[in-house]
Amino acid sequence: MGAGGGHRGDLHRVPLFPAPANGSRGGRSLGGGRGLLRARPPPPPGGPFSRSPALRCRPSCPCCPSCPSCPCRCCPSCPPATMVCGGFACSKNCLCALNLLYTLVSLLLIGIAAWGIGFGLISSLRVVGVVIAVGIFLFLIALVGLIGAVKHHQVLLFFYMIILLLVFIVQFSVSCACLALNQEQQGQLLEVGWNNTASARNDIQRSLNCCGFRSFNHNDTCLASCFQSGQLCSLCAPIIEEYAGEVLRFVGGIGLFFSFTEILGVWLTYRYRNQKDPRANPSAFL
Repeated sequence: MGAGGGHRGDLHRVPLFPAPANGSRGGRSLGGGRGLLRARPPPPPGGPFSRSPALRCRPSCPCCPSCPSCPCRCCPSCPPATMVCGGFACSKNCLCALNLLYTLVSLLLIGIAAWGIGFGLISSLRVVGVVIAVGIFLFLIALVGLIGAVKHHQVLLFFYMIILLLVFIVQFSVSCACLALNQEQQGQLLEVGWNNTASARNDIQRSLNCCGFRSFNHNDTCLASCFQSGQLCSLCAPIIEEYAGEVLRFVGGIGLFFSFTEILGVWLTYRYRNQKDPRANPSAFL
């Protein structure tokens, strides 16, 4: 062939993307080295694009270059990074579990109060009302936290975090006060409660078989069986004070335990609220 044919043959033998020197993986730019077009480097051996077609990431997945930390689980062989400790799914599951615990405790409080007044163990409507109100309040808080955690709702999580922080402050203070009361302060507190709650006083006299707190006037009425039978009744103050310290320590310990779970819930809510949902729209705010 002529010179033109030989020239065309040489053009066909010239590689379009020459191999990089020194074994590097970077491609050479076209267009005179001005970087207008760059040749795509070959995939590394064992990388995500060298897998079988069934295990390759979707082309729209933004995490394909770092497939081992793929948060959208587009590769079946990739370990899900969302389930690591402190990840989005881990924070969500911990927050849901904590609110389920609060829900069970609230239902338990309501059930115990209803059971006590139903079987006649507690006749004080004030005490039952306080216990039921605390149970309903705790149930509503747990419901708000559970909905906010499932939906990743920013407003619900914010109010849940603020309310839980206030409850922690109050409960921690009351628990510390219960543990710090001495014998004299316990007696004063019990005497104030004795004088202000007539229905609870009648329940205590009937259940403990005693009359009066520190003194008793025989002209007063007493529901204790010893008084009804004409026997000598003991005072209620020594009997109550014998168990008051144990009850206050028990209540203070339970309150401290749940106060620490509440501060844990505040921390989990703050962390989870500021985490990005990996399955959400990347352009969406949080």
